[in-house]
Amino acid sequence: MATTRHAHTVWEGNLLEGKGVVSLDSSGIGSYDVSWPSRAEAANGKTSPEELIAAAHSSCFSMALSHGLAGAGTPPTRLETKADVTFQPGEGITGIHLTVKGEVPGLDEAGFAAAAEDAKKNCPVSQALTGTTITLSAELA
Repeated sequence: MATTRHAHTVWEGNLLEGKGVVSLDSSGIGSYDVSWPSRAEAANGKTSPEELIAAAHSSCFSMALSHGLAGAGTPPTRLETKADVTFQPGEGITGIHLTVKGEVPGLDEAGFAAAAEDAKKNCPVSQALTGTTITLSAELA
């Protein structure tokens, strides 16, 4: 069964001086301020499209890796994934780096790295973001 999730943004003003609020409608968990300075400079308590992409990518990758490891008979005890999305004004998103540390009983570093590469390639968010370079660092805790 397909699912569709919803969010919306209300933006007021021009790009450089304006501001907006992005609302996570499907979950109802909140609304978050956004602005050009929070995107291109310091966050200052506001979010950005890149931070939202990082959240989506780190959670999707973790789910895909957990599923792949369990399917191979080595379910993880814990996965901690960080996604760093780099934004360059004038160019756009120039890359995403995933860093994952895992606790996976019965699996060696090589096996974990291979499973992580597979998850990076096959998680739906990675597939949606094929227009940028995605790199990965994976290690067992």
